[in-house]
Amino acid sequence: MEKIDLVVIGGGPAGMAAALKAKERGVKSVTILERAGTLGGILEQCIHAGFGLHYFKEELTGPEYAARFAALIENSDIEVKLDTMVLGISWDNTVTAANKEDGILEIKAKAIVLAMGCRERPRGALSIAGTRPTGVMTAGQAQEYINLEGYMVGKTVVILGSGDIGLIMARRMTLEGAKVKMVCELMPYSGGLTRNIVQCLDDFDIPLRFNCTVVEVHGKERLSGVTVQYVDENFTPIAGTEEYIECDTLLLSVGLIPENELSKQAGIELDKVTGGPVVNEIRQTSREGIFACGNVLQVHDLVDYVTEESNIAADGAADFILGRQAVNPEYIEPLCGEGVRYIVPQRVNINSGKDIKLYFRASNVFDNASIVMSVDDKEVYKKRKVKVTPGEMENVTLSADIGKQIKKDSKLTLSIRA
Repeated sequence: MEKIDLVVIGGGPAGMAAALKAKERGVKSVTILERAGTLGGILEQCIHAGFGLHYFKEELTGPEYAARFAALIENSDIEVKLDTMVLGISWDNTVTAANKEDGILEIKAKAIVLAMGCRERPRGALSIAGTRPTGVMTAGQAQEYINLEGYMVGKTVVILGSGDIGLIMARRMTLEGAKVKMVCELMPYSGGLTRNIVQCLDDFDIPLRFNCTVVEVHGKERLSGVTVQYVDENFTPIAGTEEYIECDTLLLSVGLIPENELSKQAGIELDKVTGGPVVNEIRQTSREGIFACGNVLQVHDLVDYVTEESNIAADGAADFILGRQAVNPEYIEPLCGEGVRYIVPQRVNINSGKDIKLYFRASNVFDNASIVMSVDDKEVYKKRKVKVTPGEMENVTLSADIGKQIKKDSKLTLSIRA
C-alpha cells in the first residue's frame, strides 16, 4: 500500500488547481487520479472563448485555460495517474483505484480532495413520450462529437433547456451550418448566463420560448420532429398549445448532476438541493480529512469560481495535513431566506477570524433587488443589484468583523429582497 499526503480525485480544472495549491502550501506528496486519458476534464471540448476573465483577467478558450494548469502540473513533482478509475474510499481514507499499468492499487492518504465534476441529466430522467430514434442526445454529448471527434450531429435542431451548454451549442450548431429552430425552457427564466443568451441566441436570431417543453418525440430510425407545448405555473401542459416542429436533432440541456457516487459510498452527507457534499468554510465534508470542490460540490457557471473554490479546499487540506486546523471551532449553519435557493458552505466556523465567502443562487429572477445578510434579524450587510437570476452564481463575504458579532445560537440569514 502506497502512502501519500494528498490524493486528488479528478484531473479537471478543480483537481488541477487544488493539487497545485496544496503543493504551493508545502504538502510534500500529491497524486492526481483521473479516469480520462488526459488532464483538463470538460474544458477539453469547450473550444469557445469566455474563460479566465476573473482569474487570469483575460479571455481564454476552455483548452487554453486547462493547458495553463496542465503545464504547471507537468513542471511539478505532482504524480498524475491517467486512465485510472477510483473504485472506493475506505473509513481510514484509503483510496482503491484501478488502471491498466498498476492493476488494483491502494493509496493511504492523509487527506483527499474530491473533484470529480458533474454529468448531464439524460433523456431517461425526463417524462418525454414517443419513440427512441437516433438524433436525441445531451448538449454536452453533441459538443464532444463536434469539437473533439469532428462529426456533425444534425441539420435541423430543437434544444430543450436553456442551460449554458444548451445556449452555447445553439450558437455552435448555427456556425456549423445547422438551423436551430428554437430553444425551449420549462421555467419562466433561463438557467444560463445573460451573456450567453445575448451572444448565442439574440445575436443569431434564435427564439427562446419560456414555459415551454417537449412533450413527444417522433420518428423511427431517425428523429423526424418533436411536439412542443406551453405549460402553466404548475408545469402542466396547456391543452391547445401543442405545436409540431420538424427537426432531425433534439439536444437536451436540462441540468447537471454532481458526480457523487464515491461520496455516497464513503458515507459523506449530501445536500438535497445542490446534490453535492455538505461542507464547512474550508470545504471539508462530514468525513474528516475529505474535502470537496468544483462541480462535484455545486454546479458552477464560471470555471474561474471553480478555481477559486479549489484553492479554498486545497488550503483546508494542507492545513489538515500539516496540523494547522482551527482551534476551538464553533459552527453555525447559514439560513436561506427569501429568494435564496441554497448556500455553500453549509456550515461556517464563527471563530475562524477570517473573511468567509458565501456562494448562493437565487430561486427566481429579481430586478433591482437587495442582497441582505442578517444576524438575528438585524441587517449587517446590504448590497443593491440591478438583476439577480438563478443562472448566475452570487456571493457575499461574511467578514471577520461580522463574524465576531455571531454567537453559537445566532441565526445568520441570507435573503434577496425586491
